[in-house]
Amino acid sequence: MSRDYRSLRDPNAEYTARDLSGEAMGVTASRGPRDVEITDVQTTMVDGNFPWTLVRVYTDAGVAGTGEAYWGAGVPELIDRMTPFLVGENPLDIDRLFEHLVQRLSGEGSVEGVTVTAISGVELALHDLAGKLLGVPAYQLLGGKYRDEVRVYCDCHTEQGADPAACADEAERVVEELGYDALKFDLDVPSGLETDRANRHLRPGEIRHKASVVEAVTERVRDRADVAFDCHWSYSASAAKQLAAAIEEYDVWWLEDPVPPENLQVQAAVTGDTLTPIAAGENRYRLSEHRRLLEAGAVDIVAPDVPKVGGMRETRKIADLAHQHYVPLALHNVASPVGTMASAHVAAAIPNALAVEYHSYELDWWAALVEEPVIEDGRITIPERPGLGLTLDRDAVEAHMVAGETLFDDA
Repeated sequence: MSRDYRSLRDPNAEYTARDLSGEAMGVTASRGPRDVEITDVQTTMVDGNFPWTLVRVYTDAGVAGTGEAYWGAGVPELIDRMTPFLVGENPLDIDRLFEHLVQRLSGEGSVEGVTVTAISGVELALHDLAGKLLGVPAYQLLGGKYRDEVRVYCDCHTEQGADPAACADEAERVVEELGYDALKFDLDVPSGLETDRANRHLRPGEIRHKASVVEAVTERVRDRADVAFDCHWSYSASAAKQLAAAIEEYDVWWLEDPVPPENLQVQAAVTGDTLTPIAAGENRYRLSEHRRLLEAGAVDIVAPDVPKVGGMRETRKIADLAHQHYVPLALHNVASPVGTMASAHVAAAIPNALAVEYHSYELDWWAALVEEPVIEDGRITIPERPGLGLTLDRDAVEAHMVAGETLFDDA
């Protein structure tokens, strides 16, 4: 989805290309990166296990940056809405442009929600673009790196749902055959014992069943892998406390989102009532909401989603604040290779990163969207190529577009 701003480009401008690992185009000595202007922003939605919104930011230097916004209705329309506010701006001013978009889109609700998600997609593309213009990897724009590779945790599923034996079998398969040493399973799937899921209450039998899933998986993989369990904001305060207490004896990496996100006091009470580590954060936006989460002592692990929360620098700010509270980050991620690599650059640049999520291990063409390898043996090696270090495979993107979408002008 795009709007034509190409007429705003200066047809008399001349640029000289220089190859930087096949990723960047430099400008002439007479016109450096500070003279580059944004000319257009375009989106293309890819029909993955989520409808990924890929974002391209173009410049009059012939250099484009690629980003990704978290999936959700209205994101491409919002990016189209903000494009006039970006045309003519210098793409190196990432912080200023972020605040500029927040202010200009205040009427669309840029405090939280889908508007922040749309801004996040542009922000990721700006990091890729700025890195290409300056000839540095994106992590360098965040202050350098703490690690050369980032651990990946694999979000696992079974056709049998929350059958303990099936979950244990899948955990072992993912560890032994796919090479991951960090996993996550959904714990809010039906057990067959529910009488009324709407009231958020867990009957004793349901708690025993969920504890049996945790026991089966953690006992099967033991020290070969860390295992987290996700509840997707499903339970009441009392049910969450009982569940967290019931699994304290097992090697649980963390229990994620056991209660709805709106009531901070309840979140803090659940976290403070158990030895089981509690993670939350993917449904909170920007630094301000994570500040309240951290200051309330409501989490043991904070889990922002980079293409959703506000982007790469906003996540870096959240990580810095979490570091002051001695809280690590586990980056939630359901993205394509683009958003996944952006999350990896952030994880490399902060001291308190645990891992980045991978949610597409059942999608056999996920890696084909880009030309470079992303995940190998449960790790992402941080590329030294400029920007995010990825090149979109135009044919793969086109083959998997959402029906009715159009491809970027170039890829």
